[in-house]
Amino acid sequence: MVKNEACYDVIVVGAGHAGCEAALAASRMGAKTLLLTIYMETIAQMSCNPAIGGLAKGNLVRDLDALGGEMAKCIDNTGIQFRVLNTKKGPAVRSSRAQADKAKYREYMTEILTTTPLLDVKQGAVVDILAEGSGVKGVVTDYGQNFYSQRVILCTGTFLNGLIHIGEKRYKAGRANEFSSEQLVNSLKNYGFNFERLKTGTPARLHESSIDFNSFEEQRGDCNPSFFSFETNGHKLPQRSCYIAFTNEYTHQIIRENMHRSPLYAGLITGIGPRYCPSIEDKVKKFPEKTRHQIFLEPEGLQSKEYYANGLSSSLPIDVQLKLYRSIKGLERVEFTRPAYAIEYDFVQPTALRLTLETKNLKGLYFAGQINGTTGYEEAAVQGYMAAVNAVLSYDGREFILNRDESYIGVMIDDLVTKGVDEPYRVFHSRGEFRLLLREDNAEYRLLKKGYDLGLVSKLRYERFVKDKDQLNALIQKLKNVMLKPDGSTKSYFLEKDINLNNPVSLYNFLKRPEVKIDDIGDFLEEDYSEEVKKEAEITIKYEGYIKKQQDEVNKFRKIENVKIPQSIDYSNIKGLRAEYVEKLNRVKPATLGQASRIKGITPSALSLLHIHIEKMVRGNGSK
Repeated sequence: MVKNEACYDVIVVGAGHAGCEAALAASRMGAKTLLLTIYMETIAQMSCNPAIGGLAKGNLVRDLDALGGEMAKCIDNTGIQFRVLNTKKGPAVRSSRAQADKAKYREYMTEILTTTPLLDVKQGAVVDILAEGSGVKGVVTDYGQNFYSQRVILCTGTFLNGLIHIGEKRYKAGRANEFSSEQLVNSLKNYGFNFERLKTGTPARLHESSIDFNSFEEQRGDCNPSFFSFETNGHKLPQRSCYIAFTNEYTHQIIRENMHRSPLYAGLITGIGPRYCPSIEDKVKKFPEKTRHQIFLEPEGLQSKEYYANGLSSSLPIDVQLKLYRSIKGLERVEFTRPAYAIEYDFVQPTALRLTLETKNLKGLYFAGQINGTTGYEEAAVQGYMAAVNAVLSYDGREFILNRDESYIGVMIDDLVTKGVDEPYRVFHSRGEFRLLLREDNAEYRLLKKGYDLGLVSKLRYERFVKDKDQLNALIQKLKNVMLKPDGSTKSYFLEKDINLNNPVSLYNFLKRPEVKIDDIGDFLEEDYSEEVKKEAEITIKYEGYIKKQQDEVNKFRKIENVKIPQSIDYSNIKGLRAEYVEKLNRVKPATLGQASRIKGITPSALSLLHIHIEKMVRGNGSK
């Protein structure tokens, strides 16, 4: 396939979190891959918060790890604080989060990329997409170099027509002090892509020596931390604390008095910002009843003197920023190392993509990350992985698509491609209909075989998993077979743990009681089982009824989800289907009836007409 050094199987444009995962997945699948980045020094840059994971985002990272991605290993090796969120709630909504040493995170990922076989990493800004007929042919860099490939993945982040705002000051940039990409936007427009604008922001970075940490509540990591990768045994770096602070009425007064100087409210910013991660001026404006807002001060690394003020992103002028930051107790003398700013950038409505993340306009061209209207390192990383896997498989006419009941990756991509976005998209537990099945703890049980079949999970890891799975089944059977009898010694044993045992019961049913933990019955198991297997058994047993109910819902869901829509369908020929539905179906081009059901505005009656028409088409083809 490769004819000379300028030809590749896959070209990845951009070395952010999407680009890193894309390049690694493609090359590890045996494709000769080129990764192009504007600056070698900013590979895997954490442009915003110094953390990986969070609610539902942690699930994405765990799933990516089970599929053979790299992000989980990277954060486990460079994390300086690990916490599991929502531990007081059920396992369906628990998620991992870790603070990173930003410099070490970047160094780790750069080393992995630059030592991976079949992967070339080069510096160069892509200014043009080359095409031949209806398919992509390669890219052109600002150095005037042409690189050729029939598969190109764009992971451009916020660089497409990026515009930074700090008060009245505006300048073009894809990130602070890094130039934006304008020529590439014009190139894509020539191929029929339409662009819209989104906005995101970042808070100021604070110098450690100017912060009074005694004024804040200290937030330590977990004593026995859980890691993102199922292959990690322990953390490598010393651990650091975060700190919790709060704004106050004076802070809010400063913001209100200077709201006219905010480009967001002065009409200078046209892009739509994230609803769930708004700027501090947005919070004050939209929630006037709140007297304070929570702030997290997060260390940026072991050697760094910078702290990230999570919750204080802003586009106000620097003089106002300083005043409002210094109004907070403990920050009275704070000094900025970098100011807060907002950035606007271009994106393409993801309805322009197939579920494989290949564009509909140009065969072989894939989009991943913020170009698709998403926000977050984790959302970008899994898109990069999925785009690369599909790019490689497409050479053999294959594809890799995860359903909504298999992973939050499937939930996100289906949401994007089917519904589009009207604000920067981020994953939430509430977006998943089957979240009890999509837990962090069972990611390997759902996805490891898929990663192994793709060649992205090692044989050694897969064999370890098979043993764990056999051990889990053996443990569950053991719990069903062993009976507890309320004799004197057994009853006393559990009374010491404040657990009553009055009737004979199997360990399996005993474990279903909310006050009983699997460690409480460990003395009644003859064999030793790993902590991971015991935890999985406990969740499986305690939530058995709920899991079965959700699995029944999945089975019903798949009856409609698996009905494929023929590519040759002409929606305008469906009798009784209104013109607005025809327009929506033609725009999205759903692959299945299930996907069609999630298009905004498609009614059950329209879906019924579509289903009947598909059945007629299938019967007609069958009769021939």
